[in-house]
Amino acid sequence: MRKNGRFNDGTRMKPVAIRRRVHAMAEHAWPADLHPLLARVFATRGLTPADIAPRRLADLVVPSALGGLERACALLAEMIHANRRICVVGDFDCDGATGTAVAMRGLRLLGATAVNYRVPNRFRDGYGLSPGLVESLAGACDGLAPDLILTVDNGIASHAGVAVARAHGIRVVVTDHHLPGDTLPDADAIVNPNVVNIEKCRHVEKYGEGSPLCDSRDQEDRMSHSPLCDRCAQDARLNAQFPSKALAGVGVVFYLLLALRAHLRATGAFAANSAPEPDLSALLDLVALGTVADLVPLDANNRILVAAGLQRIRARRCCAGITALCNVAKRDQTRAVASDLGFALGPRLNAAGRLEDMSVGIECLLTDDHSRAMELADRLSSINTQRQELQATMVEQAEAMVAGFLSRYRDDSLPHGIVLYEPDWHPGVVGLVASKLKEHLNRPVIACAPTAAGSDELRGSGRSIAGFHLRDALAEVDACHPDLIARFGGHAMAAGLTIAAANLARFAAEFDAVVRRRLDPELLERQIWSDGELDAGDFTLDVAQALRYAGPWGQAFPEPAFDNVFEIESWRAVGERHLKMRLRLPNRAEAFDAIMFNALEAMPPPSRVRAVYQLDLDNWNGRDRLQLLVRHIEMI
Repeated sequence: MRKNGRFNDGTRMKPVAIRRRVHAMAEHAWPADLHPLLARVFATRGLTPADIAPRRLADLVVPSALGGLERACALLAEMIHANRRICVVGDFDCDGATGTAVAMRGLRLLGATAVNYRVPNRFRDGYGLSPGLVESLAGACDGLAPDLILTVDNGIASHAGVAVARAHGIRVVVTDHHLPGDTLPDADAIVNPNVVNIEKCRHVEKYGEGSPLCDSRDQEDRMSHSPLCDRCAQDARLNAQFPSKALAGVGVVFYLLLALRAHLRATGAFAANSAPEPDLSALLDLVALGTVADLVPLDANNRILVAAGLQRIRARRCCAGITALCNVAKRDQTRAVASDLGFALGPRLNAAGRLEDMSVGIECLLTDDHSRAMELADRLSSINTQRQELQATMVEQAEAMVAGFLSRYRDDSLPHGIVLYEPDWHPGVVGLVASKLKEHLNRPVIACAPTAAGSDELRGSGRSIAGFHLRDALAEVDACHPDLIARFGGHAMAAGLTIAAANLARFAAEFDAVVRRRLDPELLERQIWSDGELDAGDFTLDVAQALRYAGPWGQAFPEPAFDNVFEIESWRAVGERHLKMRLRLPNRAEAFDAIMFNALEAMPPPSRVRAVYQLDLDNWNGRDRLQLLVRHIEMI
């Protein structure tokens, strides 16, 4: 049984420390009908009684608060009115797939008749709006080139691709949520809540300071020798004040559609066509799936979006593809919670982008034919099984690398920032390897693989730990050594890069050096967080149900976990790696069913343990039973 963690050859990792969240319930008067345990959980997450009041879609941050929407909406409205060709260019992960589906469905609802999509192939095209992808769009719209490209979940770093599109006379609207570089691409409009601190805008870079804007000759729009033109400065000011920078790519394009509907309403487009305004809330099931799967922080705004999407899924008012994915994942759609989206549906969509072509996933989300949706969902599930098998092999190899190092050296001699590489690894799965190793080692990890068989270019995918900004670390390496990294981008917790194989060793050393400078050594301690002990009276179905549906829980708003001392009454193996137990509180007669996944090793569990667990519902034959989902065990 895995207690404090070990690698496959028995080499021990550092022990895991159980940390309890601190709450300050006394500072607030919580509602009398709120269970004290829920009040405690909310308090530890920084919520107040006002924060737990029922939230509606009307409580969302208004779209007009987001920069770049005015120009984007005017251009899209022009395209829709003139029946011009629009091509949506998405990304090959779940956020990009759901965002592409939202853009396609939303634009059609808003009157677009000539809209199509293209998603880059991870292995052929690489990430984002690349020049090669733009060149391939010549026949993307019924055999013709598009008049406008709308990027979803990408584009903020696609300077070259945008330039090629503009050279072909194709207008470009970028919607993205990734962090930008020092300058922006020369797009017609950019909608990205994280475009805040930019050294120069595209207009200044292209035309020089003091020149008129490329799309305006009004005297009032002339720049006053500023590094930002007036319009881009206004967008940056709006974004700086926009309170939900955690929007996923799918959330950004949903906001664009909300703003576009308001623009069309204001210009009389619906009235002129005697058409009713479309209900864009029909897209929220897709918004919820992409938001949860992309692991963006579930701030108040994202929780409203996810909660509304889950409500549609439970009510069976979601798209055929999400229903089909629930079916193949054997998840009860009427009881769906955020963890079902993150651990069951999202990985099946992601697998297509990792191993084959994300078009399979997007078609599953676009079809309204339930039979076709089930056919595609079955295919996605099969691809995901292949992904799981490949990932297991690669993780085992990565753990063996680290274990071999630890067997020769001490634990504290591990690099603070770890870079791993195997020539036969699959580039679509290295991010998952980095994620698993990050969990084991509690330090930033980047896993690399050749971009293609025999290639001298490597693709790396990294995952970070709380408190360390991975994308900023790569930016520092790039700033100090401009010749080292070919391309990079991402977020605080996840980032990717492309690098020449010959530069790998030097990059690994420089990355470790940056991590050592930036990372607080205390953050390297392996720890698991708990909301404290539960009283015997809290082990009930009612409490478990209240916790389950009090979310949505997710990134930066973690699902409640607790720790108690238990006596193990009995245990048995389930499958190859799982541990089924009966746990009893000391001096209590009642025992509880418990399961711990991926926990088995050679030794039996001790008779008395401290366990970190979640109250879970085990639904068997339509009847709920209380079950403890054990996350961590240590002997006492």
